[in-house]
Amino acid sequence: MIIIETERLILRELEETDVEGMFTLDSDAQVHQFLGNKPVSTINQSKADIKFIRAQYIENGIGRWAVIEKESNQFVGWSGLKLIKENINYHCNYYDIGYRFISKFWGKGYATESARAVLEYGFSTLKLNEIIGIADVENQASINVLEKLGLKKINIFEYHGKAHQWLKLKNFEV
Repeated sequence: MIIIETERLILRELEETDVEGMFTLDSDAQVHQFLGNKPVSTINQSKADIKFIRAQYIENGIGRWAVIEKESNQFVGWSGLKLIKENINYHCNYYDIGYRFISKFWGKGYATESARAVLEYGFSTLKLNEIIGIADVENQASINVLEKLGLKKINIFEYHGKAHQWLKLKNFEV
């Protein structure tokens, strides 16, 4: 189990015991506003999502991590890297940085704090050359986080029928 600690957060592998938090996160329509508007409707969907992510840990050596608020020991969402194997924006086999938080934890800087630690891990531990970020062009909050972390806008492309921003950070830029 990989553990990263920041000032206020613990990042660790998602576990089956995180299912209630995952369901709270992914059943919220507001959270899914820029993710295709398809929130989950059953806890079994959240169980399947955790199982899928845990398989990525084994298959790819990396996947999204649970984010736990130190002060309350609460599951607040997830953050991490994912190896993208399918062709997106004419790229495949790249590492994507992502994060998703329960809406009551928005505005606390957790996305930036956790993603900064994830970038450090990706470049220092995994020795990645670059990390990609993708966000719906209307999701300015997520784009702001990625830019605050140093990712640079490269282009806009269509993904699942919507315009998305493609951002990139090379290792030497950290």
